Amino acid sequence: MQRATPRTDPATGPGPHPEATPGPRPASTPGPRPDPVRAPWVPAMRLALAESALALPTGDVPVGAIVLAPSGDVLGRGHNEREAVGDPTAHAEILAIREAARAVGEWRLTDCTLVVTLEPCTMCAGAIVLSRLARVVYGALDDKAGAAGSLWDVIRDRRLNHRPEVVPGVLAEDCATALTAFFDDRRAEKPAPESV
Repeated sequence: MQRATPRTDPATGPGPHPEATPGPRPASTPGPRPDPVRAPWVPAMRLALAESALALPTGDVPVGAIVLAPSGDVLGRGHNEREAVGDPTAHAEILAIREAARAVGEWRLTDCTLVVTLEPCTMCAGAIVLSRLARVVYGALDDKAGAAGSLWDVIRDRRLNHRPEVVPGVLAEDCATALTAFFDDRRAEKPAPESV
């Protein structure tokens, strides 16, 4: 068996043979390749981010959600409205699911996708499973109350009869930035404690 040995060219010295050297490199190298799992959901997440901004005027946490039909059409939209309507269940996901169910005319949202800016909580995860959504796409992780893989994984619990696909981290930084800005503003608005 022969081993490949580097050739020595009298003109250039040791190293690869000049004929084996690849041609000139392009002037600019391409940037990082798009993520094939998350990239298709970026436009839908931008819609959910726009929806989340609608929660700000009422002092609600800026979380937005949309439900997409299998065709990609928007069936339902929602943003947090707990403060606005005084309803503890008025999370973006619940409102979007309700609107989508009305649009479809039944409770089963078979082959539909929920896109939401923040990882769903346990209540919303239960609603996602019960509505038979095919997929959940979310942006920012919720390490304090998330139920789609971070703290709990209700959505993919093997004991349940329906387990939607979960696509985490779509525009995660944009989604997290919106939430962080909201809470930073809230903290800045609180008066400093009185010193004694």
